[in-house]
Amino acid sequence: MTARTDSARVHDSFRRSLGSYHAEASVQARIARHLASLLADAGAPNAFDRVFEFGAGTGHLTGALLDRFTVSELTLNDLVSECRPYLAPLVGDRVSGWSFLSGPVEFAPLSGPYDLISSASTVQWLDDPAALLARLANHLRPGGWMALSGFGPGQFAELAELGATGAAPHYATVAEWRGLLPAGVSLVAAEERSDRQHFADLRALLRHLRQTGVNGRTGGAWTRGQLAAIEDAYRQRHSDGGKLRLTYAPVYLILRKEI
Repeated sequence: MTARTDSARVHDSFRRSLGSYHAEASVQARIARHLASLLADAGAPNAFDRVFEFGAGTGHLTGALLDRFTVSELTLNDLVSECRPYLAPLVGDRVSGWSFLSGPVEFAPLSGPYDLISSASTVQWLDDPAALLARLANHLRPGGWMALSGFGPGQFAELAELGATGAAPHYATVAEWRGLLPAGVSLVAAEERSDRQHFADLRALLRHLRQTGVNGRTGGAWTRGQLAAIEDAYRQRHSDGGKLRLTYAPVYLILRKEI
Protein backbone atom coordinates (compact mmCIF):
# COMPACT_ATOMS: atom_id res chain seq x y z
CA MET A 1 0.00 0.00 0.00
CA THR A 2 1.08 3.56 -0.69
CA ALA A 3 -0.28 6.98 0.25
CA ARG A 4 -4.01 7.56 -0.13
CA THR A 5 -5.39 8.56 -3.49
CA ASP A 6 -5.49 12.25 -4.36
CA SER A 7 -8.86 12.05 -6.13
CA ALA A 8 -8.57 15.48 -7.69
CA ARG A 9 -5.15 14.65 -9.15
CA VAL A 10 -6.37 11.31 -10.50
CA HIS A 11 -9.46 12.98 -11.97
CA ASP A 12 -7.43 15.69 -13.70
CA SER A 13 -4.85 13.24 -15.01
CA PHE A 14 -7.44 10.99 -16.63
CA ARG A 15 -9.52 13.89 -17.88
CA ARG A 16 -6.51 15.35 -19.70
CA SER A 17 -5.82 11.98 -21.35
CA LEU A 18 -9.33 11.33 -22.68
CA GLY A 19 -8.51 12.33 -26.24
CA SER A 20 -5.61 9.89 -26.47
CA TYR A 21 -6.61 7.19 -23.98
CA HIS A 22 -8.70 4.82 -26.09
CA ALA A 23 -6.05 4.42 -28.80
CA GLU A 24 -2.99 4.53 -26.52
CA ALA A 25 -4.27 2.18 -23.78
CA SER A 26 -3.74 -1.04 -25.73
CA VAL A 27 -2.86 -3.01 -22.60
CA GLN A 28 -6.05 -1.90 -20.88
CA ALA A 29 -8.01 -2.90 -23.99
CA ARG A 30 -6.52 -6.41 -23.88
CA ILE A 31 -7.25 -6.62 -20.16
CA ALA A 32 -10.89 -5.70 -20.74
CA ARG A 33 -11.33 -8.32 -23.44
CA HIS A 34 -9.69 -11.00 -21.29
CA LEU A 35 -11.83 -10.10 -18.29
CA ALA A 36 -15.00 -10.50 -20.37
CA SER A 37 -13.66 -13.82 -21.64
CA LEU A 38 -12.91 -15.06 -18.12
CA LEU A 39 -16.43 -14.14 -17.04
CA ALA A 40 -17.92 -16.18 -19.87
CA ASP A 41 -15.59 -19.11 -19.22
CA ALA A 42 -16.50 -19.08 -15.51
CA GLY A 43 -20.08 -20.00 -16.36
CA ALA A 44 -21.82 -16.63 -16.41
CA PRO A 45 -25.09 -16.52 -18.37
CA ASN A 46 -25.24 -15.15 -21.90
CA ALA A 47 -27.60 -12.37 -20.84
CA PHE A 48 -27.81 -10.00 -17.87
CA ASP A 49 -30.86 -7.91 -16.97
CA ARG A 50 -29.09 -5.20 -14.95
CA VAL A 51 -25.38 -4.34 -15.12
CA PHE A 52 -23.33 -1.74 -13.25
CA GLU A 53 -19.83 -0.89 -14.45
CA PHE A 54 -17.57 1.54 -12.60
CA GLY A 55 -14.41 3.15 -13.92
CA ALA A 56 -15.87 2.81 -17.41
CA GLY A 57 -13.50 5.36 -18.94
CA THR A 58 -13.79 5.42 -22.72
CA GLY A 59 -15.46 2.02 -22.87
CA HIS A 60 -12.92 -0.76 -23.34
CA LEU A 61 -14.75 -3.09 -20.94
CA THR A 62 -18.19 -1.76 -21.89
CA GLY A 63 -17.57 -2.75 -25.49
CA ALA A 64 -16.06 -6.11 -24.55
CA LEU A 65 -19.06 -7.00 -22.39
CA LEU A 66 -21.62 -5.90 -24.97
CA ASP A 67 -19.79 -7.94 -27.61
CA ARG A 68 -20.16 -11.09 -25.49
CA PHE A 69 -23.34 -10.65 -23.47
CA THR A 70 -26.85 -9.36 -23.95
CA VAL A 71 -27.58 -6.56 -21.47
CA SER A 72 -31.04 -5.09 -20.88
CA GLU A 73 -30.21 -2.23 -18.50
CA LEU A 74 -26.75 -0.71 -18.09
CA THR A 75 -25.46 1.86 -15.61
CA LEU A 76 -21.98 3.23 -16.27
CA ASN A 77 -19.88 5.21 -13.81
CA ASP A 78 -16.61 7.09 -13.99
CA LEU A 79 -14.81 9.65 -11.87
CA VAL A 80 -14.59 11.88 -14.97
CA SER A 81 -17.94 13.21 -16.20
CA GLU A 82 -16.49 13.91 -19.67
CA CYS A 83 -16.37 10.15 -20.32
CA ARG A 84 -20.08 10.09 -21.17
CA PRO A 85 -19.72 11.33 -24.79
CA TYR A 86 -17.19 8.57 -25.44
CA LEU A 87 -19.53 5.90 -24.06
CA ALA A 88 -22.78 6.97 -25.72
CA PRO A 89 -21.92 5.92 -29.30
CA LEU A 90 -20.32 2.72 -28.02
CA VAL A 91 -23.50 1.68 -26.24
CA GLY A 92 -25.69 2.90 -29.11
CA ASP A 93 -28.84 0.83 -29.42
CA ARG A 94 -27.30 -2.34 -28.05
CA VAL A 95 -28.95 -1.77 -24.64
CA SER A 96 -32.63 -1.08 -23.98
CA GLY A 97 -31.81 1.53 -21.35
CA TRP A 98 -28.60 2.99 -20.01
CA SER A 99 -27.46 5.80 -17.75
CA PHE A 100 -24.22 7.44 -16.64
CA LEU A 101 -23.16 8.41 -13.12
CA SER A 102 -20.11 10.62 -12.61
CA GLY A 103 -18.01 10.79 -9.47
CA PRO A 104 -16.25 8.36 -7.11
CA VAL A 105 -17.81 4.90 -7.12
CA GLU A 106 -17.64 4.88 -3.32
CA PHE A 107 -20.44 7.48 -3.30
CA ALA A 108 -22.34 6.56 -6.46
CA PRO A 109 -26.13 6.28 -5.90
CA LEU A 110 -26.52 2.58 -6.66
CA SER A 111 -29.97 1.20 -7.44
CA GLY A 112 -29.47 -2.54 -7.42
CA PRO A 113 -29.89 -5.38 -7.23
CA TYR A 114 -27.60 -5.89 -10.21
CA ASP A 115 -26.95 -9.15 -12.02
CA LEU A 116 -23.38 -8.11 -12.86
CA ILE A 117 -21.01 -5.53 -11.38
CA SER A 118 -17.85 -5.03 -13.39
CA SER A 119 -14.75 -2.87 -13.66
CA ALA A 120 -11.43 -3.13 -15.51
CA SER A 121 -8.13 -1.53 -14.51
CA THR A 122 -9.72 0.57 -11.77
CA VAL A 123 -9.73 -1.16 -8.38
CA GLN A 124 -6.04 -0.35 -7.77
CA TRP A 125 -7.11 3.26 -7.16
CA LEU A 126 -9.36 2.35 -4.22
CA ASP A 127 -8.26 3.46 -0.76
CA ASP A 128 -10.55 0.96 1.01
CA PRO A 129 -11.28 -1.91 -1.38
CA ALA A 130 -12.78 -4.13 1.32
CA ALA A 131 -15.39 -1.48 2.15
CA LEU A 132 -16.27 -0.99 -1.52
CA LEU A 133 -16.54 -4.73 -2.17
CA ALA A 134 -18.92 -5.01 0.77
CA ARG A 135 -21.00 -2.10 -0.55
CA LEU A 136 -21.13 -3.57 -4.04
CA ALA A 137 -22.09 -7.00 -2.70
CA ASN A 138 -25.07 -5.42 -0.94
CA HIS A 139 -26.32 -4.25 -4.34
CA LEU A 140 -25.75 -7.58 -6.08
CA ARG A 141 -28.61 -10.03 -6.37
CA PRO A 142 -28.17 -13.56 -4.94
CA GLY A 143 -26.29 -15.55 -7.56
CA GLY A 144 -25.06 -12.34 -9.19
CA TRP A 145 -21.56 -11.88 -10.58
CA MET A 146 -18.65 -9.47 -10.20
CA ALA A 147 -15.88 -9.21 -12.80
CA LEU A 148 -12.99 -7.01 -11.68
CA SER A 149 -9.42 -6.36 -12.70
CA GLY A 150 -6.66 -4.31 -11.12
CA PHE A 151 -2.89 -4.57 -10.97
CA GLY A 152 -0.48 -6.48 -8.77
CA PRO A 153 2.70 -5.46 -6.96
CA GLY A 154 4.75 -5.94 -10.16
CA GLN A 155 2.97 -3.04 -11.85
CA PHE A 156 5.53 -0.62 -13.35
CA ALA A 157 8.24 -2.41 -11.37
CA GLU A 158 10.96 -0.81 -13.50
CA LEU A 159 9.84 2.71 -12.62
CA ALA A 160 9.41 1.86 -8.95
CA GLU A 161 12.99 0.55 -8.83
CA LEU A 162 14.21 3.86 -10.22
CA GLY A 163 12.37 5.91 -7.61
CA ALA A 164 9.09 6.89 -9.29
CA THR A 165 6.44 7.77 -6.72
CA GLY A 166 3.20 7.77 -8.74
CA ALA A 167 1.94 4.29 -7.79
CA ALA A 168 -1.73 3.61 -7.16
CA PRO A 169 -2.62 2.84 -3.52
CA HIS A 170 -3.68 -0.79 -3.92
CA TYR A 171 -1.51 -3.06 -6.02
CA ALA A 172 -2.62 -6.45 -4.68
CA THR A 173 -2.17 -10.13 -5.43
CA VAL A 174 -5.03 -12.60 -5.86
CA ALA A 175 -4.29 -13.93 -2.36
CA GLU A 176 -4.57 -10.44 -0.91
CA TRP A 177 -7.85 -9.82 -2.73
CA ARG A 178 -9.18 -13.12 -1.43
CA GLY A 179 -8.70 -11.81 2.11
CA LEU A 180 -10.79 -8.70 1.34
CA LEU A 181 -13.91 -10.49 0.12
CA PRO A 182 -17.10 -9.88 2.12
CA ALA A 183 -19.08 -12.75 3.59
CA GLY A 184 -21.29 -14.47 1.07
CA VAL A 185 -19.08 -13.70 -1.93
CA SER A 186 -16.81 -16.38 -3.38
CA LEU A 187 -13.90 -16.25 -5.79
CA VAL A 188 -14.88 -18.28 -8.86
CA ALA A 189 -11.81 -17.63 -11.03
CA ALA A 190 -8.65 -15.55 -10.77
CA GLU A 191 -5.47 -14.88 -12.71
CA GLU A 192 -2.27 -12.90 -12.37
CA ARG A 193 -0.49 -12.02 -15.62
CA SER A 194 2.32 -9.90 -17.01
CA ASP A 195 2.21 -7.71 -20.12
CA ARG A 196 5.40 -5.97 -21.21
CA GLN A 197 5.48 -2.84 -23.35
CA HIS A 198 8.61 -1.45 -25.03
CA PHE A 199 9.60 2.12 -25.85
CA ALA A 200 12.41 3.69 -27.85
CA ASP A 201 13.40 6.05 -25.05
CA LEU A 202 12.30 7.45 -21.70
CA ARG A 203 10.43 10.36 -23.26
CA ALA A 204 8.28 7.94 -25.27
CA LEU A 205 7.60 5.88 -22.16
CA LEU A 206 6.58 8.93 -20.13
CA ARG A 207 4.44 10.17 -23.01
CA HIS A 208 2.62 6.81 -23.00
CA LEU A 209 1.91 7.18 -19.28
CA ARG A 210 0.67 10.72 -19.78
CA GLN A 211 -1.58 9.76 -22.70
CA THR A 212 -3.17 6.97 -20.68
CA GLY A 213 -3.66 9.14 -17.60
CA VAL A 214 -1.54 6.99 -15.30
CA ASN A 215 1.46 9.28 -15.15
CA GLY A 216 0.72 10.23 -11.54
CA ARG A 217 3.79 11.95 -10.19
CA THR A 218 6.11 9.90 -12.39
CA GLY A 219 8.96 12.13 -13.47
CA GLY A 220 7.28 15.23 -12.09
CA ALA A 221 10.22 16.15 -9.89
CA TRP A 222 13.00 15.12 -12.29
CA THR A 223 15.25 17.73 -13.88
CA ARG A 224 16.57 17.30 -17.44
CA GLY A 225 19.87 16.04 -16.07
CA GLN A 226 18.10 13.60 -13.77
CA LEU A 227 15.99 12.32 -16.66
CA ALA A 228 19.15 11.62 -18.66
CA ALA A 229 20.69 9.78 -15.73
CA ILE A 230 17.51 7.81 -15.14
CA GLU A 231 17.32 6.80 -18.80
CA ASP A 232 20.90 5.55 -18.66
CA ALA A 233 20.11 3.51 -15.55
CA TYR A 234 16.88 2.26 -17.14
CA ARG A 235 18.74 1.03 -20.23
CA GLN A 236 21.29 -0.77 -18.14
CA ARG A 237 18.70 -2.60 -16.05
CA HIS A 238 15.48 -2.84 -18.04
CA SER A 239 16.03 -2.92 -21.79
CA ASP A 240 15.21 -5.57 -24.37
CA GLY A 241 16.81 -5.25 -27.77
CA GLY A 242 17.70 -1.64 -27.12
CA LYS A 243 14.18 -0.65 -26.04
CA LEU A 244 13.01 0.29 -22.56
CA ARG A 245 10.73 -2.26 -20.94
CA LEU A 246 7.63 -1.38 -18.90
CA THR A 247 5.70 -4.11 -17.11
CA TYR A 248 1.97 -4.16 -16.57
CA ALA A 249 0.83 -6.75 -13.99
CA PRO A 250 -2.93 -7.28 -14.37
CA VAL A 251 -4.89 -9.23 -11.77
CA TYR A 252 -8.29 -10.68 -12.68
CA LEU A 253 -11.10 -11.61 -10.29
CA ILE A 254 -14.40 -13.32 -11.09
CA LEU A 255 -16.67 -13.33 -8.04
CA ARG A 256 -20.15 -14.63 -7.33
CA LYS A 257 -22.63 -13.92 -4.56
CA GLU A 258 -24.11 -16.92 -2.83
CA ILE A 259 -27.71 -17.82 -3.63
